[in-house]
Formats: sequence, C-alpha cells, structure tokens
Amino acid sequence: MPHFVESIESAKKPSMKPSIDLNAFGVTRNAFLPAESPLELLSDSYYEPWEHIVKHLPELIDNGSIRDVVAQLPVLETSRLISEAEWQRAYVMLGFMAQAYIWGGDKPAEVLPPQITVPFLLVSAHFDLPPVLTYAAANLWNFAGSGNDFIHPEDLKVLCSFTGTESESWFLLISVAMEGRGAGIIDTMMEAIAAIPSRDYETIIWALEELRECILDVGILLERMFERCEPMVFYHQIRPFLAGSKNMASSGLPRGVFYDEGDGKGQWRELCGGSNGQSSLIQFFDLVLGVDHKGNATSPSAVVEKSYHQEVREYMPGPHRKFLQHVTSMGSIRELALLPPETDEQRRLQAAYVAATEALSDFRNKHIKIVTRYIVLPSKQPWKGAARQNLASSSSATKVLTGTGGTLLMPFLKQARDETADTGRLE
Repeated sequence: MPHFVESIESAKKPSMKPSIDLNAFGVTRNAFLPAESPLELLSDSYYEPWEHIVKHLPELIDNGSIRDVVAQLPVLETSRLISEAEWQRAYVMLGFMAQAYIWGGDKPAEVLPPQITVPFLLVSAHFDLPPVLTYAAANLWNFAGSGNDFIHPEDLKVLCSFTGTESESWFLLISVAMEGRGAGIIDTMMEAIAAIPSRDYETIIWALEELRECILDVGILLERMFERCEPMVFYHQIRPFLAGSKNMASSGLPRGVFYDEGDGKGQWRELCGGSNGQSSLIQFFDLVLGVDHKGNATSPSAVVEKSYHQEVREYMPGPHRKFLQHVTSMGSIRELALLPPETDEQRRLQAAYVAATEALSDFRNKHIKIVTRYIVLPSKQPWKGAARQNLASSSSATKVLTGTGGTLLMPFLKQARDETADTGRLE
C-alpha cells in the first residue's frame, strides 16, 4: 500500500481572512488535534498513582489485579492540574482506567468506584464530555510525536494502552494521522462557505478540490490499518476494552454502570464507547458537503428520534461540538451546486462538488471493508490465542453485531455510505 504524498499548496489559493476565530472552538493548526504533542506525564508527583497504573495497565489487566490496585488508590483531587494539556492527560488516563476496571475481570464490573468516578466526573465536566473513553481520550489526546506534523503514524507513539501490543498502537495512531491530515482543510472550507454570498465560484471550486484531496489522503491512511494491526488481535483483545455500557445487557451490564461517588451518592449511566464515529473531522466533511444522515437503521431500538451522527456529538469535546453546530448554521455549498448550471464556473462547481462527495462515499466503502476484516469475520472465528474471554462482544449472545458506539454495525455504515452517495447525485 503506497503511503500518501502530501499535497503541494495550491497556487490558486485565495487570500482571505478567516470568517470566525477557530481557536475559540478548540480548532488548531492541526484541526481537531492539539497544536502541540500531548503531555506524556503530569508535572505534579501527586498524580503518580494514576501514572503508575496507566504505565503498567497491560500487565495489571493480564494478571487480573487491576481492580485490586484501583481499590487501593486515594481519591485524588483535580485542583493541581495546571493547564489544558494536563486536564487532557487526566481525562485520557481516567478513561483508560475506567474501561480497564469495567472490562478487566472475569465478568464486567457494574460499579465504578469513587477512586475513578469522582475525578473522572470533574475532568469530564471540564471538557463538556461524558465520563467514558471517548474518541478524544483514545485518539485525539493519546499520542506523542516530534514536531507539529502528526500525519505519519510510524513517527508517533501512543501514551496509554490496554494491551501494549503493536496492533493496538497502530489502530489508534492511524486515526491520529487521519485527523492530522485534516490540518488546513477547515480554514479552506470556511473560506469557501464565506464565499457563498458573493458567488465567488473560483474560491469554492478551489476549496472543493482541496477537500477531495484531503478525503482521498485520509482514505489512504485508513487502508494502512492492514500494515501493523492484526484483525484477530484487534477483535478479541483490543475492541472489548473500547465498549461502552449502552445496549450491553447481553454482555452483563443490564443497567449500564453505576458511577459511585461515595457517601451513598452515585448514578447509573449508559454510555457509548469510543468510536471513530465521534471524529469531528469526518462530521465536518459531511456538514460542508450537506450530507444529511437520517435516524433509521442506526439503533437496536425501534424508536429513533435522531441520527447517530447527531447523538454522537455529545461525545465530542464541547468546543468541537459547538463548532460543528456553527458550521451547520452557515451557508450551503450544496444549494449552490443544485442550481441549474448556466455558466462554465457553475458547471465546474458542480463537478468539483460531485467529485468531493464521491471521495467521501469511497472513504465510507473503505471503512466498511475495514469493519468486515476486523470485526465481522473475526466475530465468526474463535481465537485460541486470546488470554481472556471477550466480555464486551454482545454478538456472542445476540448474534447481532453492534459497534462500540452502540449502533447496529453494518446497517449503520451502509446507510451512511448510501446517504453520502445520494447527496452527490444532486437530486
């Protein structure tokens, strides 16, 4: 599989001022990734108990002592976190510890103890995120790299891991690199949307061409998953720890997980697990192209009030979620593309728009192939190499594959692909 080659900056790029302050929405020069490499260690030794557990997480899971070690933890305060980067690392560590505690035994733990619950609730509230291992915790803030270019997964490393395997590292870092490839495209598309009122077709055409190249490169990175991530290792060893507590009755969590705050306080919570569906970048692609995702076929429930894409925004950092909401309220490039073309510029705009949506549809086809290879096929093959039972695989009980985000897996992915393709038909 050839590595993608970074696009040379287009000579046609217009010079325009950003229409909004992206920093206010937590959008950096690396799109939804941090501007700098995330912290590898909290500065205050007060947090050494957390750092110790995370450092040794794979062996604590393997030897079955993770719950005993957590039980010996003090309930640490969050007041000593001194920067956003430290809050992010705390969220990552607590997310990994929570998942390891819930899924790291002979059966799922229905109660998350105060040692994790109390600080996790505070750190989650800081980011307007739920207290679970979201995509932000597993991917956006869980890597380290030299410099500020995060588009080459082989040059990155993960900071927290359940298994310590190369397969897990590669799986997580591919997503980091995909996010990194989005650097610059947000500025570009915001310029395009700002150009809608004046009908500046050249700017919009240029932006759509850049968007198509970005999506194609993201797809090439996704296909590199095969290089270092083994499907059976992923399905049987890694994926169970990414599962949430929503729709997991068949796996032993009929009420979800009780978040014990101590002193008789607490709350049962049913939350989705970490999922690439929580990527703000992919939803940004949808929004600027006007892809409308419906609410059917995405949930095991017969009643669906909103689409999974809308629901999953609650699992994105608050500023990123607000940014997507802001983009939704801006002008529509698709409405321009739907106009009957009367000039060469309009015809070129339509062609550029269709090409971009085709690239996104093709990306979703690649995702379906990945899911087939890494989830569907391994789910039918028991693996003797697994050291522990795959507790979180609800398919073992229901024969229906669900994603870690709680959706009916293949129907959801195919529906999203078809909706993208339908959008590009300009009907």
